[in-house]
Amino acid sequence: MSMQVRPRPNVLLVLSDDHSFPYLGCYGFPMKTPRFDRFAAEGLIGERMFTAAPQCVPSRASYMSGRMPVAIRMGRFSSPLPPDVVTLPELLRAAGYFTGVCRRSYHLDGGSRDKDVLSVYDKYEMRHFGKRLDYVDANSPRTQTAAKMNEFFDKKPKDKPFFLWVNFNDPHHVWDAPPAYDPAKLPLPRHYPDLPGMREDFAKYLSEITRADEEFGTVLDTLQKRGFAGDTLVVFMGDNGMALPHGKGSLYDPGWHVPMLARWPGVIQPGRSTKELMSGEDFAPTVLEACGLKPHKDMSGKSYLKLLRGEPFEGRKYIFGQRLPHGGTPMSPSAKSSTFDLSRAVRSSRWKLIYNCTPHMEYQPVDSARDPGWRQMVSANASGALSPELRKAYFTLPRPVWELFDLESDPSELNNLAGRPEHAAVQKELTLALQEKMILDYDFLPLPVVNE
Repeated sequence: MSMQVRPRPNVLLVLSDDHSFPYLGCYGFPMKTPRFDRFAAEGLIGERMFTAAPQCVPSRASYMSGRMPVAIRMGRFSSPLPPDVVTLPELLRAAGYFTGVCRRSYHLDGGSRDKDVLSVYDKYEMRHFGKRLDYVDANSPRTQTAAKMNEFFDKKPKDKPFFLWVNFNDPHHVWDAPPAYDPAKLPLPRHYPDLPGMREDFAKYLSEITRADEEFGTVLDTLQKRGFAGDTLVVFMGDNGMALPHGKGSLYDPGWHVPMLARWPGVIQPGRSTKELMSGEDFAPTVLEACGLKPHKDMSGKSYLKLLRGEPFEGRKYIFGQRLPHGGTPMSPSAKSSTFDLSRAVRSSRWKLIYNCTPHMEYQPVDSARDPGWRQMVSANASGALSPELRKAYFTLPRPVWELFDLESDPSELNNLAGRPEHAAVQKELTLALQEKMILDYDFLPLPVVNE
């Protein structure tokens, strides 16, 4: 039985940065996140939320547009969002909402540091995402979270509902949070070798999430003190996955599988969890419907409002991911996959197919290639000390064009089943699904084909 839906709720979106599933206590991982865990018990726990891309700019563009990054021409990391792409906050604003964003940069006005590039953006007035909102704060420190939220609330007209997007720095690299974990005692994922440097990096990463837990508590406390907690839909998610090998910048699950928690008093029944597949492109249509509005005609995402309300819901059979160039570094003969890589993925509840269109690019993790973990992995590989499965996963060159994984038997995605006759039917099914999505998105990459 569904719960009563209140008209025109406030909406608060909180995004952590580079936050992979399952790294919260409420998902069963042994870590210190009491505020996240308490919030999760008050609402819905999403166990299968996937961003549209394993990188912040295209992922955030998808959250805001309800579309895939390629479909809205957000393939270059430093691109500003095109003016003709209609976004969630401006649709809410047109419907009477007071809208804003605060704390860390929202990443949608062009991320280049090159003065010549920025001069082109300014010459043609291309940086305009901030103009689509009523309140914009892009780079305030962590200590200003409550102050910036209160500044937004002070500016909000009393008769208007609000949409506020709060961005965290944590757990983005560089990892400088106070140590909260003993590296030697942590359960290390199977796709990492048990090396001291990898344990050290993993412990630092988890410590960042524990610090994010404190900031999340500040957000909720501020909402409560201002009297908005009872009529606000609060959604917490990551913008993409962890900056460690097999994570950010890749279409293995740790790169785009993120936490998703939602609380909506009187609507979402507390203590529920779901394994339904959800995509980053689904967020905007869901919020619009929750606010009594129809999703924009260009949005390809699927609203999961019924899922939030506990009503019968026909979920997704597939979700899709797009790996695009990362950062603003120009191409060079020595470039590795951390800066330039092009791949696509289709995932069902059990299976995943990855289509690598730049197999010649040598693998390197995004952001953390200079850290002890990866450096020790490279040394272990050179000396022959790395296990065969990890050597194959990280140091094969060229990399395979096709990767097929049975996620039930191989959740770490280390056993590539592509091309095996016994899995031909499922590979064909996923290839056709990916082909259709790439056609509908006007994807620029060569279309995948079925090898009969």
